Amino acid sequence: MTVRTPATTVVLGSASPARLRVLRDAGLRPAVVVSQVDEDALLGSLAGAPHDRIVTRLAEAKSDAVVESIIRDAGPAAADGVILTCDSMLSIDGELVGKPHTAEVAARRWRSMRGTEGLLITGHCVRRLSGGAVIGTAVGSRSTTIAFADVSNEVIDRYAATGEPLEVAGGFTLDGLGGWLIDGVDGDPSSVIGISLPLVRSLLDEVGVDVTDLWTVG
Repeated sequence: MTVRTPATTVVLGSASPARLRVLRDAGLRPAVVVSQVDEDALLGSLAGAPHDRIVTRLAEAKSDAVVESIIRDAGPAAADGVILTCDSMLSIDGELVGKPHTAEVAARRWRSMRGTEGLLITGHCVRRLSGGAVIGTAVGSRSTTIAFADVSNEVIDRYAATGEPLEVAGGFTLDGLGGWLIDGVDGDPSSVIGISLPLVRSLLDEVGVDVTDLWTVG
């Protein structure tokens, strides 16, 4: 039987302003601790693994780094609360792709995926800290189908030139300029933005935390 005790601190282990905005709009006020994880090296070690396993492992690695940072900075006795970490990648034509990093890569990717569908997979890790120790861990992933618009080369080049798609999973956003170039979403929209509220609610439940205890409204 899971023992439920209120958690007082929520930490988002991500530099993503979109994830932070989703959580704030949903009633949470998380602190942000950005993990320092070599994602490229970890991806290399996971080559050939199932796509959902890759994104959840990346989320777990980020969580490990954030937990270590919190305990180091706050001290074992002071570290208490919930840590949320995520990682998203796009699966398209059997290939898992992350952030384009350059406008050239973003434009080339959009030319290949326009008029098609891809699967945006987000891995999540929730850890519960108490007294400086991890007392609960839950992981999971959420997949959402994205229908990309069949847009022109000019539109693609102009979108890539904005810089928006360069550091986001799959080279697109749903809640920004990229939203104009998405024809449909089949699944959880919050997961596409970067963090699935329904899945996080379930993972929090697994570690004995009721999400309503974390709300800062009402």
